[in-house]
Amino acid sequence: MAPAGAKRNILERLDAGEIVIGDGGFVFALEKRGYVKAGPWTPEAAAEHPEAVRQLHREFLRAGSNVMQTFTFYASDDKLENRGNAQRFTGAQINEAACDLAREVANEGDAMVAGGVSQTPSYLSCKSEAEVKGIFKRQLNVFVKKNVDFMIAEYFEHVEEAEWAVQVLKTSGKPVCASLCIGPDGDLNGVSPGDCAVRLVKAGANIVGINCHFDPMICVKTVKMMKEGVERAGLKAHYMVQPLAYHTPDCNCQGFIDLPEFPFGLEPRIMTRWDMHKYAREAFNVGIRFIGGCCGFEPYHIRAVAEELATERGYLPAASVKHGNWGAGLEMHTKPWVRARARRDYWEKLKPASGRPKCPAMSTPDSWGVTKGHADLMQHKEATSLDELKPLFEKAKANKVLFS
Repeated sequence: MAPAGAKRNILERLDAGEIVIGDGGFVFALEKRGYVKAGPWTPEAAAEHPEAVRQLHREFLRAGSNVMQTFTFYASDDKLENRGNAQRFTGAQINEAACDLAREVANEGDAMVAGGVSQTPSYLSCKSEAEVKGIFKRQLNVFVKKNVDFMIAEYFEHVEEAEWAVQVLKTSGKPVCASLCIGPDGDLNGVSPGDCAVRLVKAGANIVGINCHFDPMICVKTVKMMKEGVERAGLKAHYMVQPLAYHTPDCNCQGFIDLPEFPFGLEPRIMTRWDMHKYAREAFNVGIRFIGGCCGFEPYHIRAVAEELATERGYLPAASVKHGNWGAGLEMHTKPWVRARARRDYWEKLKPASGRPKCPAMSTPDSWGVTKGHADLMQHKEATSLDELKPLFEKAKANKVLFS
């Protein structure tokens, strides 16, 4: 169990050299459970099905998370009503419900509440800085009202939009994290990870890093590049990483959303709990102290992170009572060949098979190469029409022939 005592804020913990463990990927986890629709990926479940969101928070808390991130991913007004996504609840109602759920569960343990904003359709559609900042400000008003502990601007493909988000969130007076969904090649305008980090720190971010789009080792590599850039500039920051739980060695700069398996065929790429041990150790070794997960991360993945870093943290998560160290629980199995697997060297050296003999090891990303300002990325409130879809279907077929 976590040590008793008054809760400290995230900067106090990181300044003291402590490890902060984040949570996992709510939109993917709740989509699989039937509470989020793939496509819009919006978080109305916080208001529609609070019991589902509350339970997932509790599972991550039990697994070792120190951060209950509000389920407000894509909860900006423009995203909630994008492309015919009808809502029974207002953006304010969803954001408030998410804050209440995160606080309720955080109070059950040693956890902080983080209010999160993410990239917007308005930015992709070339709306003005004032309009985009106004969207972030409406979400921030709820976070301030609900007195969250710190802010996260996450899942940004363009550093410019992330800067705008940080500038808005900074007005709260709370600590601010800024997390981009980019890889070693930089943001979608080609700004390097190091330069992105410098811009975010100058905008006011206390903690910078990477989330989503790439697997843990690629994300750790990218954060290392950010750290090197910040240090070269003579600036100071803390660092965070919240990657995918999928292997993505074949991704391009757009990440896993360019993979043909996205989003409904990713299961063969899922990382094991033992992969997460390696990830946690690598992140720690490069100096990252806020370590969590994004899409694909389930509570058992976070438990593995917490178990790998138990010595440094000084305690195991509550969920470890049901998990023998490195498979030790298998000592109680009825079958002797399974009991023989109750050892660390077996699981560390295992190369898992996919069971799919006719499938390739890697895929060819779609690589459409479009970003902010392109006609295909202009967003609107109306549902996507068949006339809009037909040329996309044709382009997809042409790309498949070109890259086959």
